[in-house]
Amino acid sequence: MTKPAVLATLNGIFEPGNRSRGNMFTGLCAFPLTPMRNNEVDSRALIKIIERLVSARVDSLGILGSTGSYAYLSREQRKMVVLAAKQHAQGVPMMVGIGAMATDMILRLAEDAQQAGANAVLLPVLNYQPLTDDEVFTLFQTVNRHVSVPICIYDNPRTTHRAFSDALVERIASLSNIASIKIPGLPADQAGVRVATLRQRLPQRVSIGVSGDAFAAAGLNGGCNLWYSVCAGLFPQIAQNITAAALSGERQQASALSERLEPLWALFRQHGSLKVIAAAASILELAEVECLPRPLAPLSAEAINDVKSVMDKLDLR
Repeated sequence: MTKPAVLATLNGIFEPGNRSRGNMFTGLCAFPLTPMRNNEVDSRALIKIIERLVSARVDSLGILGSTGSYAYLSREQRKMVVLAAKQHAQGVPMMVGIGAMATDMILRLAEDAQQAGANAVLLPVLNYQPLTDDEVFTLFQTVNRHVSVPICIYDNPRTTHRAFSDALVERIASLSNIASIKIPGLPADQAGVRVATLRQRLPQRVSIGVSGDAFAAAGLNGGCNLWYSVCAGLFPQIAQNITAAALSGERQQASALSERLEPLWALFRQHGSLKVIAAAASILELAEVECLPRPLAPLSAEAINDVKSVMDKLDLR
């Protein structure tokens, strides 16, 4: 994709209709699990999950996000995941995580993602030594210079241990390829104010996406353009219902649908969303019980039974 094409994509991210462009940074972005088997990528399981999401017609795919275990995978494994996902995405736009410690590796991963056909890249900031705001900006500036697809800022302090100030987000968002920011979720009484504050500081072309599934309805009701969703990576239909209700102005319906999923959100809080989704994938026979990269271990048999009980109660299939 050329630089003019990137600018055209960014200028059109809120246009309805054209699925590969207009909806790339609106609606529902599903983040699927990267299933493992014997500590290698389980391609068959991955393809089954991708096909499930394509059939559900999610607006976009978030490949190699935190749910996709990017930080545990080699460059070769990530390349395999992206190629398999693209081959089976059937035109659904695909954003690929390119997180790594070193800038050189990030650039290699970005090139791999682009060559595999990624429509956008997701850039988290991983820390071993603490980074200054100038160092973080320079990272985004360097990636911006080297890629020809839109970039999403990944702001998730719980996972990356790096918080973005509003001033830093505004500075990064001035870069030409920045198309979206993935923000942590907030309670309903704070979400609207937070989104409005960010919107005042960001260019109109930069969409705001909420993460933290329990807070998704609040974020969407508060003005976010899309939901970057763990839940949707395995249970797309209920996530689509919440998203559609919120974005069509049916705020109470979106909140009610989310509140009904509180048993699932409680499991996420107790065990972490990744391990719960991995357990659910095994229950649905989409992946092995031990489908996480080492040293991550599956939930205990008792906890997996709890996940199954919640799935049965909520009719999650």
